[in-house]
Amino acid sequence: MNATRVRIPVDTEDTAIRELVAVREIVHAFLTADRPEEVFQFALERVSPLVGASFASVYLVERGEEVMRLAAAYNWPERFRPFLGQMRVRLGRGPSGEAASERRVVQVPDVFADKSLTDWQEAASEMGFRAIIALPLQTRTGVLGAVAFYFAATEGFDRVERGLLRIVSDQMAATAEKASLIEELRRANAALVESNAELERQYVAALEARRLKDEFLANMSHELRTPLTAVLGYTYLIQEGLAGPLTDEQRTTLGQVTSSSERLLTLIDDLLDLTTLKRGEVTLHIESFDPMTALHEAVASARGRQKDVELHIAPVSDTPLRMQSDRRKVVRILANLLSNAFKFTPRGEIRASVAIHDGMVRFTVQDTGIGIAPEAQDVIFDEFRQVDGSVTRRYGGSGLGLALSRRLARLLGGDITLRSAPAEGSTFIVELPVEYVPDASREALALS
Repeated sequence: MNATRVRIPVDTEDTAIRELVAVREIVHAFLTADRPEEVFQFALERVSPLVGASFASVYLVERGEEVMRLAAAYNWPERFRPFLGQMRVRLGRGPSGEAASERRVVQVPDVFADKSLTDWQEAASEMGFRAIIALPLQTRTGVLGAVAFYFAATEGFDRVERGLLRIVSDQMAATAEKASLIEELRRANAALVESNAELERQYVAALEARRLKDEFLANMSHELRTPLTAVLGYTYLIQEGLAGPLTDEQRTTLGQVTSSSERLLTLIDDLLDLTTLKRGEVTLHIESFDPMTALHEAVASARGRQKDVELHIAPVSDTPLRMQSDRRKVVRILANLLSNAFKFTPRGEIRASVAIHDGMVRFTVQDTGIGIAPEAQDVIFDEFRQVDGSVTRRYGGSGLGLALSRRLARLLGGDITLRSAPAEGSTFIVELPVEYVPDASREALALS
């Protein structure tokens, strides 16, 4: 059990070799270990024989407490090992406690000659050591604890020996600190992996909820559209007098019923188109047509025109304009933008124009209405969103028109942009390619 310390003549070359060997062994411990405690254990097992120590131990400061726990031990007798995990050293008490507390090397050349260490003499007799040297495990950020080497013979510990042991303790502290950082990084990575897994689960759940919502909206829209179409059909028949003559009051009431039903039918159609588009079930019918004709069709189908609002359609050159795209969807986009302009322009004017430039058809719808604040311009293209989302808002609507229009524009290879300011009106610009070309990535953007 008792190791005999091997005396090697001290010279510069020998000291350098021993220092290099010590550092090499500690680095090897770092590369071999997975946790800071293992770094200490491996380092003690490799360095203690090098310095001729019979026993060695590492004590680490308990976080937030004034005691240190035994973290690693080398060559302690078998009968002591069951109790090693319970060992505690108070800071400032004993060689290890003083080394950690005062951040200095504590030398005990002979335990039995030091009256202040009577408590240690019984343990020294049992274990067979006489000299102790304890060194702080110190880093740039603080003291981790202390390392203590126990020797069988009395020692004077000259400057060279102390320097070697100090290099050992400094390397152990630095290596353990790096190992601790690596362990923290490993724990952070594990937490990140778990967090990513949880986010993935939430993302899948959100996709499923979105799918169920879209499916519900589509099914409900179909179910609502059928009876509403029948209601409108019978209302048209009554208005034509097929059920008998009508009074003026009845015609007015039926007109209100028809208007409200048509608005409701338009909302249902928007819901159907939007859910169909998001589910990737839209079919494009590409044809060649005059974009100016599409604009006039959109004007005819737009809703909500006010009597105090003038509509101006800018003339185009005598050269016929042609584009290849889905005419019905282009008309739908423009009709939504015009209806939106009518709704938010109680008086003034609305101007619409068509131009072709650099292979793109540009439709412009400009109004002198209430305008849109900069902070609200990012949300008006979201589904079911309006600048004023309160139940007491002045302007009605579902908030689907602009969302549907942008998705359709992107599906056709273009987009919608906006320029607006409060009380200065708004300008919506639709840019579509003169010739539609299928593009899977663009279609995915429209469906997202």
